[in-house]
Amino acid sequence: MNFISDLETELRQNSNRETAIPMENYMKNNFTFLGIKTDERRAILKRNCDQHKNEIKSNFRTISWELFNKKEREFHQCAIDFICKEIKKKYVVDDIQLIEKMLITHSWWDSVDTLAKYLLGNYLLQFPEKKLEVIESFSNSENMWLNRSAIIFQLDYKKETDFDLLKSICEQHKHSNEFFIQKAIGWALRDYSRFNPSGVTNYVNSTNLKPLSQREALRNIK
Repeated sequence: MNFISDLETELRQNSNRETAIPMENYMKNNFTFLGIKTDERRAILKRNCDQHKNEIKSNFRTISWELFNKKEREFHQCAIDFICKEIKKKYVVDDIQLIEKMLITHSWWDSVDTLAKYLLGNYLLQFPEKKLEVIESFSNSENMWLNRSAIIFQLDYKKETDFDLLKSICEQHKHSNEFFIQKAIGWALRDYSRFNPSGVTNYVNSTNLKPLSQREALRNIK
């Protein structure tokens, strides 16, 4: 594909090993980086998107998955930015398969949090009838990142958050010793506390959350 080859060429031309090293350290050396900062990476992506509009229009799902399977983290980041923009209001029911694959591939908090909040969250807004089925499947999965996604997918829902569903997922995972799960519970509750502080306070005070989850949930409540 011309888009992918042109994008890859420009990204590699702008690689910077000196910048890449602290990026890799920050991500616990889970990934190799080219060393391209966010603003520059997004500018390169935009230029290439503008030059290949016709190719992108009919192939954006295939393109995003191919980018996501490349080695360096910048390609994964480009794939996420790319698919979140291109798929907006164009979801089809079967897109949940692509979303799940992306969530469990090259998984770390930076990719999963963006995919869960925007890609999964918006998918379930377009197909609300799939919400319980998908979230139950993700929450019951042995994959920790799918569990985290089930907890945080409503972060962009604001007042429309299904609090009963959020509480039920928190209850299911509240005894987890996994840092990323405890943090996700606290984050999701803290975010919703902007709209229902008394509800979140009552829930936290009436259930046995891990200390990290509890602290995070109540952090912004006076």
